[in-house]
Amino acid sequence: MIRTTLTALALIAPAAALAQDGSTLRGTGDLGVVIERATGSVLVVDQSDRAALCRVEGLGDLSHASLTFSPDERYAYVFGRDGGLSKVDILACTLENRIIQAGNSIGGAISDDGRLIAVSNYEPGGVNVFDADTLAPVAEIPMGSKTVGLADVPGSRFIVATWDDGEAWLLDHSADPANPQVTRIPDVGANPYDALLTSDGRTYIVGLFGEKGLTTIDLWADPPAVRRILPDYGKNEPDLPVYKMPHLQGWTLAGATYALPAVGLHQVLWADAASGQETGRTDVAGQPVFVTARPDGRELWVNFAPPDNGKVQVIDSMTHEVKQTLEPGRGVLHMEFTPRGREVWMSARDDDRVVIYDSRTYEKLGEIEAKAPSGIFFTARAHRTGL
Repeated sequence: MIRTTLTALALIAPAAALAQDGSTLRGTGDLGVVIERATGSVLVVDQSDRAALCRVEGLGDLSHASLTFSPDERYAYVFGRDGGLSKVDILACTLENRIIQAGNSIGGAISDDGRLIAVSNYEPGGVNVFDADTLAPVAEIPMGSKTVGLADVPGSRFIVATWDDGEAWLLDHSADPANPQVTRIPDVGANPYDALLTSDGRTYIVGLFGEKGLTTIDLWADPPAVRRILPDYGKNEPDLPVYKMPHLQGWTLAGATYALPAVGLHQVLWADAASGQETGRTDVAGQPVFVTARPDGRELWVNFAPPDNGKVQVIDSMTHEVKQTLEPGRGVLHMEFTPRGREVWMSARDDDRVVIYDSRTYEKLGEIEAKAPSGIFFTARAHRTGL
């Protein structure tokens, strides 16, 4: 009887690997999405096979696009520059829904429970919040300003900085999603241009375009505590023309030290995470855009603004010295490590390809054809705060 049952199970098991339509089932943990900025499309890719699986089109203006994933890693929510919010099923390779929610948007985030999608807008400003399932409107929070650096905060909350007013707004949707409790945090600094939230959900770091230095906000404090850091970097040095603003999502924490791209300087700055005091600088090949840590924090990979955007440099996080210079292709816009850091994928926009390197040997492992690729996003991001 036992043998008969086991035989029956063996016959049933292969069928469980097939969907109802007869297609092979696939997990999502090995997948990623590449933004194709010139064509309004995204490419779904497989990490293990280093291959493209499909292309989803019709997503509008993706010239400055980002995305986030649902908790189950199945859906990608793409935030377009034209105010478009798109929901893409990366398993079925279909555009599930798309709405135009503003005139000009700059990014978005998903709540920690996966139920709300928030979008940061330039025009008309403020933040709009939507149901993650249907993309139906949930809340509209006008702020009278362009908004930047939107991030999810634990507890069904979001935080965003206002360019015009130099504030940060903490939006708590936990009690009533349609009517969030708003905490305004003043005196953040002149013209915040980007911001990020540390992975523990505690520290919101704001980059300032209108003055030197940066601002940190301790969200564990009540009320949130504002502190300026690095107020004097570049103070006595002439600024270089800024061809592309660095992204604070490229900040990294290596041990007890922050590494960050300097605005208008060919340098990576180092700061003590506890005190906020500058501890050193590393001269690099150009104006850094992303300073991205390998997941173990042992190395930092840096890409650059034009005219040096064909180079990528690797910095030793212990010695702070440049240990490798690579030239993966023309117009390297973004880098993404596989979740455990074995490989790094880089978008070479002007070569229409994604280039894949071994992150320890610096050996080129492969490439994938893509249409003017920019952002690369792996589904492991679905489980990280602040992304």
